[in-house]
Amino acid sequence: ELKLKDEECERLSKVRDQLGQELEELTASLFEEAHKMVKEANVKQAAAEKQLKEAQGKIDVLQAEVAALKTLVLSTSPTSPTKEFQSSGKTPFKKGHARNKSTSSAMGGSHQDLTMMQPIVKDCKEADLSLYNEFRSWKDEPTMDRTCPFLDKIYREDIFPCLTFSKSELASAVLEAVENNTLSIEPVGLQPVRFVKASAVECGGPKKCALSGQSKSCKHRIKLGDSSSYYYISPFCRYRITSVCNFFTYIRYIQQGLLKQQD
Repeated sequence: ELKLKDEECERLSKVRDQLGQELEELTASLFEEAHKMVKEANVKQAAAEKQLKEAQGKIDVLQAEVAALKTLVLSTSPTSPTKEFQSSGKTPFKKGHARNKSTSSAMGGSHQDLTMMQPIVKDCKEADLSLYNEFRSWKDEPTMDRTCPFLDKIYREDIFPCLTFSKSELASAVLEAVENNTLSIEPVGLQPVRFVKASAVECGGPKKCALSGQSKSCKHRIKLGDSSSYYYISPFCRYRITSVCNFFTYIRYIQQGLLKQQD
């Protein structure tokens, strides 16, 4: 009888050891599964935060493009200058080359000066047919290719002079980012320090423009594409960059068919 009890105790001891081992394995498996789930959750959270940041960046860019488009539409409205001329009893000038400002600057003179300019004004009624034909050809088939005659002339006469800075290498990178629609401009004061990545490189500074190299108060900075570098720019450089950005936004909308083209 004692032998049977010893055998029973031994069997129960083995069962207990087996259950203990299974419990340890189950506990380890649960911890491993929990760790895996936490890791996956962290990866998903990081991906979601990255997507949110990219979406917010795209929203900011779209809002800036919409604001720039509204500004362009309002500034190019044909009614405003006409009303001003009609209310003052003066005859508006005929438009020729849009970039020729010498004739329009004469409007600031006296009435006598305006009278003396009348023969010259009459001689300025002829439009630049070559430029007009280039524009019509581009309008029929809008393209962002800078080699087309219309854009080539704009690059040579407007864009290149506008984006010419003492730091020529950085200026070329700025133009490339504008063409690829990957340039971002942000106010310096609205960027909290705790959100700036440790790997970010800031060029220039709040008191020195990275494009002109001059000591100026820089309230904005630019970022080119996926680069981690930020470049502080002066208000003067910012105005020149945004002017080119507004132009590219406008012709990009025309190319995409987002604007109604009128003769």
